[in-house]
Amino acid sequence: MMRSTSNPEPTLSARGQQPPWTKLLSVLLALLVWQLAAGLVQSHLLLVSPWTALVRLVILAGQGSFWLAVFHSLGRILLGFTLALVTGIGLAILSARWHLVDALLWPYMAAIKATPVASFIILCLIWLDSRSLSVFISFLMVLPIIYASVLQGIRSTDIQLLEMATVFRVSRWRRLIYIYLPQLRPFLIASCTVATGLAWKAGIAAEVIGIPAGTIGERLYQAKIYLDTGDLFAWTIVVVGLSILVDKAIVHGLDRMFAFVENR
Repeated sequence: MMRSTSNPEPTLSARGQQPPWTKLLSVLLALLVWQLAAGLVQSHLLLVSPWTALVRLVILAGQGSFWLAVFHSLGRILLGFTLALVTGIGLAILSARWHLVDALLWPYMAAIKATPVASFIILCLIWLDSRSLSVFISFLMVLPIIYASVLQGIRSTDIQLLEMATVFRVSRWRRLIYIYLPQLRPFLIASCTVATGLAWKAGIAAEVIGIPAGTIGERLYQAKIYLDTGDLFAWTIVVVGLSILVDKAIVHGLDRMFAFVENR
C-alpha cells in the first residue's frame, strides 16, 4: 500500500494556538482603552490612568509590607486551592466507583455552586478566624469545579479500552497511566485554569470582608476607606498578575507531571 505524501492535517491545538504577539497586542489595546477612559473621566478619584497605577505599584513594591501582604495572601489562597484539588480528585474517584457517593454529594456541590460567595464569607466569619477565612473560601469555591470536571473525565473514559484491558489482564497501575491519565489530562487542566481565577477572586473577597492583618485584602480595604484610587488599581494589578502567574505555573506543573508519569 502506498503512503500518502501530503502534509498531515494540523492538530486542533496547533490550529487554535495564537502567536505570542497577539496577547501583547491585546494588552496594549486594553491599556489604550483604559487611558482613553481616564482621559474622558478626568477625575483621579474615580479612575486613574495606567501610568499613575504603575507609579503607585512601583512605590508599593519598594516597601517590605507590600511583599509580606503578597506572600500571606498567596500562601493562603494556594493552600485552599491545593486542598480543594486533592479533595476534589479523591471525591471524584469515589463517586465514579460508587454512584451512592455521587448522590450523597450532589446537594452539597449544588449548594456551593449556587450560593453567592459573599453569603459564604459572612457565614464563615461566624465559625472561623479571619486569617483562615481566605483558605476555606478558596477551598470551597474550587472544590465543585475540580470534582465535577474530574468525575466527567473518568466517566468519559473509553469503555472499549477498559474492556480490552480486562481481557488482556492489564494491571491497575498501567490502566491508570495509559488509559485514565490521558483521558483526565484535558479535563483537569481546563478545570484548574478556571478554578485558579475563581480561587483568587473568592480569596481576596474574603480578605476584604474579613480584613486579616497583612494581606492584600486589607490593603484593598484601606485604599477604599481612604479613597486612594491609585493604590486600589495598583493592588488590583497585583491580584491579576498573581492569578495569571499561578495559573501558568499550575498548568505547567500538571503538564510536566503527566508527561513524567506517562514516560516512565
